[in-house]
Formats: sequence, C-alpha cells, structure tokens
Amino acid sequence: MSSVDRFVPQTTADGSYTFYSEEFQEAFHSSFGAKQEAEVRYIEPCGIKELASSKSTIRLLDVCYGLGYNSAAALEAIWSVHPECQVELIALEISPSVPHQAIAQNLLEQWKSPVPQLLAQFSNKSLVKSKFLKAELLLGDARQTIKAVIKRGWQADAIFLDPFSPPKCPQLWTVEFLSLVASCLAPTGKLATYSCSAAVRTALLKANLKISSIIGEGRKSPGTLAAFEYKKIPTLPQKEREHLMTRAAVPYRDRNLCSLPKQIVEQRQQEQQQSNLESTSKWRKRWL
Repeated sequence: MSSVDRFVPQTTADGSYTFYSEEFQEAFHSSFGAKQEAEVRYIEPCGIKELASSKSTIRLLDVCYGLGYNSAAALEAIWSVHPECQVELIALEISPSVPHQAIAQNLLEQWKSPVPQLLAQFSNKSLVKSKFLKAELLLGDARQTIKAVIKRGWQADAIFLDPFSPPKCPQLWTVEFLSLVASCLAPTGKLATYSCSAAVRTALLKANLKISSIIGEGRKSPGTLAAFEYKKIPTLPQKEREHLMTRAAVPYRDRNLCSLPKQIVEQRQQEQQQSNLESTSKWRKRWL
C-alpha cells in the first residue's frame, strides 16, 4: 500500500466507519457494521470476556491489524471484566498508513478510554509499554513478520485472522502461512476469522486445527472458529462438511512464502482443474 494512499471513512450499518481499499477493491469491514463485526466475528467466538474472568495475563495476535478495531474491541472487553488484566498484543500489518489514518480521523474514539489513547500511541510508535498493556506492531509482509513471532516461542490465547478476502489476498490464506499462524496459537487458544472459504478451512485443518462455524448477525455466510482443543463447540453442519469435499476446498499454496498473488491463484486453479473432487456448482445446486 502506498504511503500516499488516503482513505475516506465510509459509514456502515451500525454507525461505525470503515475504509475502502482501492488496491484490493474491498472495504476493510462488512457493510453490516465494522464495530459489530469485530465483536461478533472475533471477540465473542474467542471468548475474550471469559478469558479475562479466568486469566491474569492474556496474549493476543492480530493478523492484519488494519484500523485496529479487533484489538480495540478485545482490550475494551478484557478490561470491562478485569481492569487490571495484563494484555500482551502482537499485531501484523503491511504498512503504518491505515492505522495512522484511523487514529487521525478519530475512528477508535467509539471505544472506551484508555483504549483509543493506547492504540494512538501504538499506531504512532508501533510499541506500547504501559501498566496493563505491552503491545508491538510488526510492519511488513506478514509471511515474514510471523517468523519473528515464532522465533520468540510466543503463543496467543486468541488469534484474529483478518486479511482481505482469499481471492484478493491469497498469500495470507495459504496452507504454508496458516501453518505458521497456527504455530503461534496456544494449545488451549482459539483462532477466529470472518471467512468460511472451503480453501481456508482446508488449510486450517491441514494445520491440525479443528474447525466450527461462527454464526452471527449481518453476514449471510458464517465465519470460522479454529482450535486444537474443542470443548462444547459444535461440529460443522452437513452442508459445510460437504463443501469441504468439493473443488472449492483445494487450498491456496505458497511453498516458499514469497509467491505473487497472481501465481498463487493460478496454481490453485490448475490444481482445481486436475482434481477429482465434486464440482462446487453441483454441491451448490444440491443445497439450493
């Protein structure tokens, strides 16, 4: 993303704002509500308030920090339950441009103090060391910056996986990248994403995670919750299980973690054409 890119806030259905990326031709959030999406797709499924009621320290990994909404919602939820809970946050983002502009346009003011103030410092300095928050923003290609997290042996209680959609940003939905992300998840932790892509779910399964649907307001399609240990979480509905047996489930691959998006998409298309799996259109007709 160019440093000269400028974003104009766009209102979503819950009254909160998002940005639109000309580069990816997508908004950063769903039109049903940017703030609501953070809560319904990430905070509630990962059980952030439940974590705060039982732990004195919580570790969060925010993959594709963007405007900072997922992290902001998490911090507010944690401190609403446990005001003295220690939070360790690592966030990955390609460029400081979007976080800077979200702060400059006061888009994080919808969360309670001290969240906006702390994340303003975070955006400006890529680092926060306060009484109850230790946060670091790692800038650059997430395929590379995730390796720094792994090297530390640091593991998260919750991971928010929030890149642009798989067709637009395939490099952050591959088997190889999601395997690295999964290695940063604590044994009892949870990973949440808005995507229900069969390709993404296949990649999560290949990372030895178990998956379930996130059903929430607004979006017609569910999100995905993943974990190594699954307790009291329902299995996928039959329709979604069968989706994983179609060509849509052929995952994105990036074996050396350096392929161009176009190359990743083209390789997947070739694998789909050669696949013996059921066509996705046939599955879709069956479930109409």
